[in-house]
Amino acid sequence: MIGVMRKHLFIPHLIAIGLLANPLSTTLHAQAARVRARALGVAPGIFTPGAQNAITDVAGVLVGHATVIAGDSIHTGVTAILPHAGNMFFDRVPAAVFVGNAFGKLVGATQLKELGELETPILLTCTLCVWRAADALTGELLSLPGMEKVGSINPVVGETNDGTLNAIRSRSISPADVHLALTSASSGPVAEGSVGAGAGTIAFEWKGGIGTSSRVLPAALGGWTVGVLVQSNFGGVLQVMGAPVGRELGRYAYKDFVQHERGDGSIMMVVATDAPLSDRNLERLAARAMMGVARTGSSASNGSGDYVISFSTAEQVRRRMTPSGGRSQSAGPPLRASSELSNDDMSPLFQAVIEATEEAIYNSLFMATPVTSHGRTVPAIPLDSVRQILKKYNVTDR
Repeated sequence: MIGVMRKHLFIPHLIAIGLLANPLSTTLHAQAARVRARALGVAPGIFTPGAQNAITDVAGVLVGHATVIAGDSIHTGVTAILPHAGNMFFDRVPAAVFVGNAFGKLVGATQLKELGELETPILLTCTLCVWRAADALTGELLSLPGMEKVGSINPVVGETNDGTLNAIRSRSISPADVHLALTSASSGPVAEGSVGAGAGTIAFEWKGGIGTSSRVLPAALGGWTVGVLVQSNFGGVLQVMGAPVGRELGRYAYKDFVQHERGDGSIMMVVATDAPLSDRNLERLAARAMMGVARTGSSASNGSGDYVISFSTAEQVRRRMTPSGGRSQSAGPPLRASSELSNDDMSPLFQAVIEATEEAIYNSLFMATPVTSHGRTVPAIPLDSVRQILKKYNVTDR
């Protein structure tokens, strides 16, 4: 399966997870040589990942990518995260937004925060593409059966700025790209690195991209799963499990006290869980993801847009609508019954999301491949050197 070739090269979700059969993309072929964090002995925290060590370990969650590559200047894309495979407008999930630093464009954030629910999938893309992606997502949903009378919809689209490696002013995202990201979305392994919305991103001065990880709590702590997906495009002083990798490799913010390299950029984080949480506790969970970012060496600089979107897939906290777009009617105002986790039970989930966020960022770096654009190559972080640094600081013996 190669995807659809028109103006751009589309890389569907299933191509970049190891079934690489696309002779047109040598960059993606190189991904076979990359490994995830755990292959280097990097296993943050105490809890165990799910089967895929991905956000899709949360049952029902789907992820799809459309990677857009054209000529030597366009490297961008769309990544879609679906909390479930149904019509989200009628079967909404509780959700929250946490803003670490608001230097960014998160379409749909105000209504999400006000109502505490998602009524569309989440899309990630490039900074100047958010409005095109949002319009295309709206069109996709309005065309679904039963949506004929819907007069308002709140698409949620986040971004990071990939302008160093992408001709960002061309705004090279089309409705076809959004359609591909949505329709290729699946459960199971998730393509990471220089794919989808991570095709042109840079993190810690190395090639960044898409990364994901998960944690499953033991039964005694609820047995819940937490999954995280990141679009990494930020900076700082990279550390891996405490080892000063950025300093050892000579790439880090404020090196030689230069003002123009301040660790700017952005990171989008999406947190999914099957724990039955209210939007209030989902916001608390999202806030802890920022601690995972901090562990990797970010200072959330002035120029970094750092956002977390979190949601729960649990059936008992779903918010279902009637096909007319209104809430189910009864003899009086309808009451919504739900069973949700208490505040006292949140702490293990906080630990899990910190661990999964940290590892997802490492995966976004370790799985990324070099990209050349406008005559400039942003290299992938050298994994052999990382191994040696981790050994030097007794992080791993691999």
